[in-house]
Amino acid sequence: MPFRYDEQMQPPEPQRVTDVAITTHEHVFEVDPRLMERWVLQQQFPNWDSLRIMNARGDHLAWMHRHFASTVVTGSDLLADVDAEDAGRGAASSPATGPSLSPD
Repeated sequence: MPFRYDEQMQPPEPQRVTDVAITTHEHVFEVDPRLMERWVLQQQFPNWDSLRIMNARGDHLAWMHRHFASTVVTGSDLLADVDAEDAGRGAASSPATGPSLSPD
């Protein structure tokens, strides 16, 4: 099977997700490379390698949990803790939301 440079080295056109994130392949989110050029030299990966890395991340995370985690905390658990903490402090005076600016 021949290597087709344009096919393998040119990812699909990036789609903006937020002001700092883009997506090229489906379910592959990354920091907009323009924001990193000053500090991190960008590397070109063949499309198949990017997809291989993305598809292996679940296996890698499971391996890390088996070897290093005594407890796995979900993102929803963390958000529930943050919400409970905000409710305890009163969300209007929370530094995350700032003071209310309503005129009344």
